[in-house]
Amino acid sequence: MSFKPPRRPQFFYTTAPLPCPYVPGRTERKVVTEITGQDAEALHDRLSRAGFRRSHNIAYAPVCQGCNSCIPIRIPVAEFEPGRTLRRILKANEGVRGFDTLPRATSEQYQLFQRYQQNRHGDGDMATMSFYDYRAMVEDTPIETFVVEFREDDEKLIGACLTDRLGDGLSAVYSYFAPGLEKRSLGTFTIMWLVERARQLGLPYVYLGYWVPESRKMAYKARFRPSEILQSGQWRRLGEDLAGFGETIAETAS
Repeated sequence: MSFKPPRRPQFFYTTAPLPCPYVPGRTERKVVTEITGQDAEALHDRLSRAGFRRSHNIAYAPVCQGCNSCIPIRIPVAEFEPGRTLRRILKANEGVRGFDTLPRATSEQYQLFQRYQQNRHGDGDMATMSFYDYRAMVEDTPIETFVVEFREDDEKLIGACLTDRLGDGLSAVYSYFAPGLEKRSLGTFTIMWLVERARQLGLPYVYLGYWVPESRKMAYKARFRPSEILQSGQWRRLGEDLAGFGETIAETAS
């Protein structure tokens, strides 16, 4: 008869209020928990299906009082078909290839990461990250993680996406791209690449994090059809009316 040690209790903590990074004038609070031990993969899977995201060895979800703007969203791989606009983006990036690489930080990645932060988020905390901070973001992971590197035909690195593999899908943790290529919509291209990679791996979903209709930089996630959102503990199909609301907010803010 084998002995199984008792399961360690899982503790959850609530952070102090901070300014919301998505909706001006609001504050955010998160519930966080540590992902460690032999059951880290299974725990991360359960938390992801419940709307949590990962950073290093911490899983978090928003618990902001009086606000439900951050809505978990995922793409059902088997049903996804790119529309006309998305097909144009695929065509604009025909020469781009993606490569799965180990979660090991490189100076090439970091230099591109720095350029992206200075160009897009120069006043944010990530713009001051050192190489060692970046390496921790990539390598400090308790679960199966990889970095997708996107290269042109000349092998130049133009983008990367830190990605977690879940039991039921792929989760896009963080992506960044070369400045000056905004018209090619590499962020959108990355998501479609992950959908195809999940399809090859036989995984049913791609998790995109949070859809925030009021935020221009987060509203684009509703463009992927069909998609599912988590509300009241249930994943359900995102309706055309709600998706249109997100895009209208984005267009108004741009």
